[in-house]
Amino acid sequence: MKTISTLITLLLFLLRPSSAATSGTFDLLTYNVAGLPSFLTDNGVPGDKATNAATIGSKFAEYAYDVIHVQEDFAYHSDLYEHDNHAYRTVTSGNVPLGSGLNTLSRFPWTTFARVPWSTCFINEADCLTPKGFTFMRLQLPGGVTVDLYNLHADAGDQQGDKNARRANDQQLLAYIAANSVGRAVVIAGDLNDRYTESGRSIHLLTAAGFHDAWIELVRGGVAPAAGSANIDCGIPAGTNDCEDVDKILYRSGDSVSLSALTYIHVANKFVQSNGDRLSDHNPIRVEFAWSTA
Repeated sequence: MKTISTLITLLLFLLRPSSAATSGTFDLLTYNVAGLPSFLTDNGVPGDKATNAATIGSKFAEYAYDVIHVQEDFAYHSDLYEHDNHAYRTVTSGNVPLGSGLNTLSRFPWTTFARVPWSTCFINEADCLTPKGFTFMRLQLPGGVTVDLYNLHADAGDQQGDKNARRANDQQLLAYIAANSVGRAVVIAGDLNDRYTESGRSIHLLTAAGFHDAWIELVRGGVAPAAGSANIDCGIPAGTNDCEDVDKILYRSGDSVSLSALTYIHVANKFVQSNGDRLSDHNPIRVEFAWSTA
C-alpha cells in the first residue's frame, strides 16, 4: 500500500499545473538600416551597401536582441537576413517600389501579423514611391503573456505637406490601435521622422493618447523639449543619449500586462564598419522593458 501511495503522490506531482511566468524582461531595438538601392541614394554612408547590410545582420546575431524592428530594409534584405540567426523573422514585402521596408526579427513568436500602408503621403521626400506605413504583431512572451508591437516609418521632410502627412500618419496609427489593441500592452517603435523640438510636430498626439516615450521618461526626467526650441541633434554614431533622434520607442501598459522601461541607450557604437565608419544614416536605439501580469 505504501508503494501505491508513493506512486500516486509522484503522479500527482508530475501532473500538477506548471507555474506560468508572471514577470520578466525583454529588449527591443529599432534601426533604420538605410537599405534603399544604391543607384537611388548612398544615404551619405560610406562603403558597399550589401556589405553594410551583411554586417548589420551579423551584429543582430552577435548581440542577440530579443526583438528588432527595422525600417528601409529594401534592396539588401537577403544580405541582412543571411547573416542573422533570430528564430522568428517577418517575410519581406519586397524591394522598392512594392515593399514597405518594415521587418521584425525576434527570439519570440507572434500571432496576428498585418502590414498597413499609410492613407496619406506627401511626395516631397519621395514618400509616395513606396507603401510606407506600419506593421502590427502580437508578440508571445513566456507564460502566455502577449504584447502588441507596432513598427512604423512615417512621412519624411520639413515642408508643410510633410508635417500634415505625419499628423495623418499618427492619427491613422492611433485609430488602428484603438480598434485592434483595446486594453492591451503596446510598444510603438520606428522612424517617426519627428522631433519634440519641431514646431509642426505631431508626436505629442501619441503621448496625449497615453503612450510614454522611453527617451523622455528615462533620459529627460519626464520633460519633453518645447515645440519650436533648438534641435538637440545627434551625431551618427551618437555619443550620448541626451540628443534627440527621429527614431522613437514608446509604450503603454494594458489591463492585464504592465510594462515599464528600464533602460534607453543608443547602441550606434556597436554598429560600425571595420574601419569605424557608420553602417546607416540612423542611430540604432535599444530599450529594455520589464513586464508583469496584473
